Amino acid sequence: MSDEQTDTGTGWPQPAGPVRPGGPAGEPDPRPDAPDPDELSPLAPQGPGQPQPSEDEPAVQPGVEPVDDGATVDLSAASRSGEPVADSGGLAEPAVESAAPVVAGRSRWSTAGVMIAVLLALLGFTLVVQLKTTSTDPTLGATRQEDLVRILSDLDARENRLQQDIRALEDSQRQLRSGEQGRQAALDEATRRADELGILAGTLPAVGPGLTVQFDAGVKPISANRVLDAVQELRGAGAEAMQIAGGDRATVRIIASTYFLDGDNGSLVVEGRRLTGPYTITVIGDPATMRTALNIPGGVVASVRGDGGNVTFGEREVAEVSALHVPIKLEHARPVS
Repeated sequence: MSDEQTDTGTGWPQPAGPVRPGGPAGEPDPRPDAPDPDELSPLAPQGPGQPQPSEDEPAVQPGVEPVDDGATVDLSAASRSGEPVADSGGLAEPAVESAAPVVAGRSRWSTAGVMIAVLLALLGFTLVVQLKTTSTDPTLGATRQEDLVRILSDLDARENRLQQDIRALEDSQRQLRSGEQGRQAALDEATRRADELGILAGTLPAVGPGLTVQFDAGVKPISANRVLDAVQELRGAGAEAMQIAGGDRATVRIIASTYFLDGDNGSLVVEGRRLTGPYTITVIGDPATMRTALNIPGGVVASVRGDGGNVTFGEREVAEVSALHVPIKLEHARPVS
């Protein structure tokens, strides 16, 4: 050991230099103008005229707290900031540049997310198409509100009538199964059914509330297709019996098998019989419902008026359908026994 170093008893050499007065280590300096021992600490800020740390003591940078050898260092914060991190051995390692790939990975959509987005787009497209189709309906879109309310009311009334018919049929079934009244009830039920079938087949006359519809030709004659459309609309509105008459008073009963053909000179052939205009259809049923059905925008009335003709209505509290149809002889059909 050199003369410039002395043994302190701790195994570390004592650096050579002037010894601070004040007595043994750890005791304060008795001099009144002696500096504060903390000011001479290597950790204190060094200014001009202050003693500099020795080569064996690490220098402390201003604003940086010293790191204890046994302390735990937060590597994640240093890695996020991109600064080098010093390990316990004192070597600086560059921070791992993993922030950019992580952010890029988070921004990528997974396969499930892409599929969900595609399905949502298809659903939105379907809803838009459905809404556009519904909103551009040429038939109901131009119908007035009072007409729609009337149609709905008529449908409710028809439902009530059907419910009443169901209850009547159930009562008839119970009476048929009863003992003493069975035979008479069966006879009454057969008679009622025969009357209904006779009216539908056109072999019996019928009376009841109804409507008369007259077709007057304009520039173009009334075609067979227009009359057939009117018959179909009336059937759909609940017509129960119909007949058509020409200007020459010739009348033909309209049933399920009735056909219409265009004749010569603007005439009309119905069931093989030639009729001339104007044509008048007498129908038994609910007048308001049937009139609304014919006046729907784009329907029969609009088509006839578009051809230059005209359609007039007449409501009847008692309409009479008196024309009869020759009974049809069945050649092939037989009732199921």
